[in-house]
Amino acid sequence: MADFKKRVLDNVPGEFFVDNSCIDCDTCRQLAPNVFEDSGRTSFVKMQPQTLEEIRKATQALLACPTGSIGTLQPNHSSEVLQDFPMEIENGVYYCGFNSPKSYGGNSYYIRHPQGNWMIDSPKFLPHLVRQFEKLGGIHSIFLTHQDDVADADKYAARFKSKRIIHEADLGAQPGAEEVMRRSGIFNAGEDFKIIPTPGHTKGHMVLLYKNKYLFTGDHLWWRRKRKQLGASQSVAWYSWREQTESMARLLNFDFEWVLPGHGERKNLPLGEMRRELEALVGRMKTSPETRLDQ
Repeated sequence: MADFKKRVLDNVPGEFFVDNSCIDCDTCRQLAPNVFEDSGRTSFVKMQPQTLEEIRKATQALLACPTGSIGTLQPNHSSEVLQDFPMEIENGVYYCGFNSPKSYGGNSYYIRHPQGNWMIDSPKFLPHLVRQFEKLGGIHSIFLTHQDDVADADKYAARFKSKRIIHEADLGAQPGAEEVMRRSGIFNAGEDFKIIPTPGHTKGHMVLLYKNKYLFTGDHLWWRRKRKQLGASQSVAWYSWREQTESMARLLNFDFEWVLPGHGERKNLPLGEMRRELEALVGRMKTSPETRLDQ
């Protein structure tokens, strides 16, 4: 629970606050961007929520915060808001919520599919989510984009007898995974799903394309909220920025309208606009100093 005595000084006075246990993961800013802001060290409350919708979004952020760093001084309706998770984004695609500190607050997602439901990366293992996933039909497959964001995937796999999918280069994070990807090419994982290797952030990083519309990107690609453009970062290319640049360019061979990242803002754009954004990003990556040196 957040500690009011340890609240960060940037908070505006009022009901909601952020304390100094915050790891600045961006979860709250994704859920309630009108309420929370980034100080460069932690998030903070820049504006107290006023409307019922703003209060609900701030409470969603309180619940989803991986480190329990958001608090409130007044009675709230968190038990009611709890039912918002998993939160449907569109057409049977959900944001799980309850981000895990084991994944540095990375997002996880859930897909309802008639041939078996999928989880992408993992949230905290919580009874509420277990019950909700049971109602939605369980979890057939758990797709792990890379080694950083596995969180409690092993617990969900054990509970639902799920198949965990991970690349062999990142297998150390889930050594008991049921399906290990050993190829460098595209893999069609049943109807509507394509697994695309995207080495760069890690050697075994992969993304998942669903229905040629929804791209689950892990730490490979995200939307930059302030710059209003697609982004990637050399500073977190643990394996190779050059290979990440090449991986990004290969995504131009695919159609998608949604970017659903582990970290960073999710974004929906019309197909043509998304493609132009991706082309612009690849262009910026190719001209970065590190890429030129690698080449």
